[in-house]
Amino acid sequence: MCGIVGAVSTRNIVPILVEGLKRLEYRGYDSCGVAVHQGGELKRARSTSRVAELEVNVQREGVASGTGIAHTRWATHGAPAVHNAHPHFSAGPGIDSASTGFGELDGPSAGDDGAATTTGRIALVHNGIIENHDELRAELKRKGYVFASQTDTEVIAHLVHSVYEGDLLEAVQAAVPRLRGAYAIAVFCRDEPHRVVGARMGSPLVVGVGTRQESGKGAAGASENFLASDAMALAGVTNQIIYLEEGDVVDLQMGKVWVTRPETPVAAGSPKAVNGHPTAVRFVPADRPVKTVNAHSGAAELGPYRHYMQKEIFEQPRALADTLEGVEGISPELFGDGAHRVFKQVDRVLILACGTSYYSGSTARYWLESIAGIPTTVEVASEYRYRDSVPDPRTLVVTISQSGETADTIAALKHARGLGMEHTLTICNVSTSAMVRECKLAYITRAGVEIGVASTKAFTTQLAGLYLLTLALAQVRGRLSEEEEARQLKALRHLPVALQAVLALEPQIISWSEDFARKHNALFLGRGLHYPIALEGALKLKEISYIHAEAYPAGELKHGPLALVTEEMPVVTVAPNDALLEKLKSNMQEVRARGGQLYVFADSDTQIENDSGVHVIRMPEHYGALSPILHVVPLQLLAYHTACARGTDVDKPRNLAKSVTVE
Repeated sequence: MCGIVGAVSTRNIVPILVEGLKRLEYRGYDSCGVAVHQGGELKRARSTSRVAELEVNVQREGVASGTGIAHTRWATHGAPAVHNAHPHFSAGPGIDSASTGFGELDGPSAGDDGAATTTGRIALVHNGIIENHDELRAELKRKGYVFASQTDTEVIAHLVHSVYEGDLLEAVQAAVPRLRGAYAIAVFCRDEPHRVVGARMGSPLVVGVGTRQESGKGAAGASENFLASDAMALAGVTNQIIYLEEGDVVDLQMGKVWVTRPETPVAAGSPKAVNGHPTAVRFVPADRPVKTVNAHSGAAELGPYRHYMQKEIFEQPRALADTLEGVEGISPELFGDGAHRVFKQVDRVLILACGTSYYSGSTARYWLESIAGIPTTVEVASEYRYRDSVPDPRTLVVTISQSGETADTIAALKHARGLGMEHTLTICNVSTSAMVRECKLAYITRAGVEIGVASTKAFTTQLAGLYLLTLALAQVRGRLSEEEEARQLKALRHLPVALQAVLALEPQIISWSEDFARKHNALFLGRGLHYPIALEGALKLKEISYIHAEAYPAGELKHGPLALVTEEMPVVTVAPNDALLEKLKSNMQEVRARGGQLYVFADSDTQIENDSGVHVIRMPEHYGALSPILHVVPLQLLAYHTACARGTDVDKPRNLAKSVTVE
């Protein structure tokens, strides 16, 4: 969600800024822009089209500079329109910066205004949400500042301008303690042409170092330095990355990276103030290590596939094999040093997650309680921290996130720790993410870069990691014999092969998708540990095809959903050969009696046959407790091919973002 790229260099960095935005397109956006220091002025181009249109615009206008910032915006405050797109300018009290840029495109067919002389002094981009923007806006208006947008971001630009006295770093350090909410910002000033300052609180921001150097005041040796919201934006430019921490403010110049932090930490959402006026916050140098991060661009190449989502569905056998690589036996130490001691101390599990990750946690609850025998609660992270709960210090708090930067999940984790629950573990796909740094224990899945907004391989690898967690807890609790451990490891190692056989069902699923593409609603049914898989299938269909879809435990049909069933309502049923199969068959008969059309993914030995109104695709094999990992894949394929048949933007569905870094 939203992307930032910034740079200072002796060379023209505009192509690097634009290429960085392209690498962040997968996160989701509805406008984009770039601002540079050129000819002694600030100039910018913005567009509500794709980054490719922005690229054409800047090339046509001859935009070139060694200092600049760029942004992709996912609209929160204000509609997706050019005047709300980043970067935002501030020119000072009484001066309107609304039309200060190169030609700006509002939609694919809009004309441009030609080059314009700017009046901007401060240029700024921002990820996050400023909760006290109304209060700050009113204050700045009283000082004479003119607002050209509805965004909370423009407030930050004017605020920085209002305290600027010749040193941009000092201005940002004075401004950010007044912000309540979450932010990652990059800002530069007309009066300091080779300098970009960044700051973060609650939203990710990294520094890319042009050549290896120490972080600290006076550090030298690099001719260029970069800022980005994701290291992937800098792939091919530098692999030397500094991960900024909460509250950090960084000063980037040619040959210098200086990271500072508040001497007394200021929590996100709690600016220091006395009688409504901010107190001075002293910043001190911060030592942040330079890490080598190989976020190479090859991972983002589409190859022979039609969409990234299709590619990522078919990458799941490899992703699972990579995630399980090196697991020679079940041991708590798979999750980090000291895990055995922690697992011995806990007697319940609390899972915190959002979206697809929440459904992987909901599946894991069945495993944890039935296999490990440990009571488990699964909470939607965005709800958990806003309700009164009963904390238990003997709880293992497990967070699940593909990006490791999900704002709601990080906030819920911090809330749980604030309640005294210090045993924390994350299942995450990014080893360098904030989530991994915040948790004491971790299991890093190895799904690789996931570009499609609708998660696929991240979900199945999360399930694999959660299953290993289940087995490790079962072992510590004396519920996993050596014979059972060997059997479970054999089943896990066979998963990639089993998934290949499921992917071979694609042609049959394509024929179903042609029927689904003409529908407006769909119902998904599952029982037991396959109910969360039904939920995930419904989510995938609604995310990318825009067909309204709901999922229910099949036993709930008579308690309401059956009223929706007609021959126009396809009912997708997940039907493994487990202890609830006969119950599920009875639920299916209830659908058939009302004229509903059943689309059943059934294990081969379920004795469910194709019939009038009953369409069956047979799964290659029954997989016991690991069956959810196999059964979710045909649901992913059904959603994908239905979306293709409807002609939607599969990889970038409307209104959605890949990485949700704001609340």
